[in-house]
Amino acid sequence: MGLMSAITGNASEVTVESVDKEIGPLLAPGEEITKAYKMIRDYFVFTTSRLIIIDKQGVTGKKTEFHVIPYRSIVSYKIETAGYGFDDSELKIYVHGQESPITKEFKKTINIADLQLALATQMFKVRITSF
Repeated sequence: MGLMSAITGNASEVTVESVDKEIGPLLAPGEEITKAYKMIRDYFVFTTSRLIIIDKQGVTGKKTEFHVIPYRSIVSYKIETAGYGFDDSELKIYVHGQESPITKEFKKTINIADLQLALATQMFKVRITSF
């Protein structure tokens, strides 16, 4: 991930193993990480049951906020594919009870179709097992 991408908030896909070291102890029994993206020091992590947004705070990054969003709380989402030039892809997630969507921007090297497929697949699984 280049410096310009980091400054503009773009995310890069990272390995499940690298994120597992960070949040493995927070996972419920049987829960697994399916995809993960990194934005400078922060992470955007899909698991089999929830979305976890990890926000490293402060200069040292030792203080960490974990924003946990169960898939059943996601009302809808919107993707915007990358255009020409400097345009990047964008994901907006609308969560029940929140006015503003959670918005994340992804550089062109991220396949936004794969990202939305991961989200749709997990949301569909949760909805099917909830009924």
